[in-house]
Amino acid sequence: MEAELAPLRKRITAALPKGWLAAYRKQQKYTAEVPAETAEWEVPREPPADWSKDATALLAEFWKFRIARQQEIDASIAAKADFENLYDKPYEDNKKVRVAGPFTVESLIPHRVLGVDENDELIDGVKDSVGDERDLAAMILENLCTAGVQQAHKDDRISFTSLVPWPGNLVCAEGRYLEGTQEKRSGIFIGPEFGTVSRPDLVEAAREAGDAGFDVLIACAFDYDAHSAEFEKLGRIPVLKVRMNADLHMADDLKNTGKGNLFVIFGEPDIDVLDAGDGQIEVKVNGVDVFKPQTGKVESDGPDGIACWFIDTDYNEESFFVRQAYFLGANDP
Repeated sequence: MEAELAPLRKRITAALPKGWLAAYRKQQKYTAEVPAETAEWEVPREPPADWSKDATALLAEFWKFRIARQQEIDASIAAKADFENLYDKPYEDNKKVRVAGPFTVESLIPHRVLGVDENDELIDGVKDSVGDERDLAAMILENLCTAGVQQAHKDDRISFTSLVPWPGNLVCAEGRYLEGTQEKRSGIFIGPEFGTVSRPDLVEAAREAGDAGFDVLIACAFDYDAHSAEFEKLGRIPVLKVRMNADLHMADDLKNTGKGNLFVIFGEPDIDVLDAGDGQIEVKVNGVDVFKPQTGKVESDGPDGIACWFIDTDYNEESFFVRQAYFLGANDP
C-alpha cells in the first residue's frame, strides 16, 4: 500500500495552494524535522475550502487506499491474534488465590527524634514523630501475644497462653504455650529495631534462658547475621529464630488482629554443596528442619515441605536481602 500512498502524498503536496503546508505547520507549532512533502499524519480527512479540485480528488484517492490498508491490518489481527475478555467486576472464585486486594501505602519507618531536657541532655525513651514516648519491647510483646509464631503449617503455630515481662538482661519476657497437654515456658529475646542479631547475642541469651529454667528460647529480630544461622541449640535449650515482619516498624498504625504473619520461624535448610565444574557450584536442598510445638522437638522435613525459598545474589553476610523468590505452593497457599 505504501507504494501507492507515497506518490499520492507527493502529488497532493504539489497540488496544494501556495504556502498552505508551511502555514499549517506553523499553526501546529512543529519543531521537529518534517519531510518536504505532506506527511501521512498531516493529510486531513476532509478537504479545506481553499483546496483546488485536483487536490480534493487526490485526497479522495489517498483515503481510498488508506482505508483499504487499515482494513487489511484489522483482518490480519482478527485472524491471528489471541483475544481475552476483561471484566471490571469478576465473579468470586474461592478456588483461586488472590494476590492482592484494595490496599493503602503507609510510611514504613516513622521519623524518630531524641528526647532532650531543658539542658539539651538526652533523656530515656524513644519518641515518635508526634512526641509520644514509644516502648518497642512492649509493642512487640503485645503483637506477639495476639499473633503467635507462625510456621509453614498452621498446626505448628505457637500460640501463647500467657506472655509477661521478665526482669532479665537479654530475656525480656516469659511466654507459656502448650506442648500437647503440658505447659512449657519460653524465654523471649527481642533484637534491636535497627540492627542485626549476631551469634554471640543468641549464645548469651540462651545461657540466660537456661539459668532461669526456661524450656526454649524464642529470639525475635528483624535480621540475623550469617553465623547465627548455624546456632540452633545450647545444651538442652532449643533456640528458635523468628523473623519479625517489617510492618512492626509502624505497629502504631496496625490493627492488632493476630491475622498477619508478623512473626515467622524460618527453618534452616539441610544442604549439600556440589562441584558443577567451570568454577560453578550446585546447591542441593535435602530438606528443612521444623520445630513441632506439640512435641517440643525439631524434626526434619523433606523438600516437599518447603513452601517458598529465597536467594540473595549479593549477600554481605550481615543483612539478607531477597533478590529472587520462589513460591512452590502452586494452588495450596
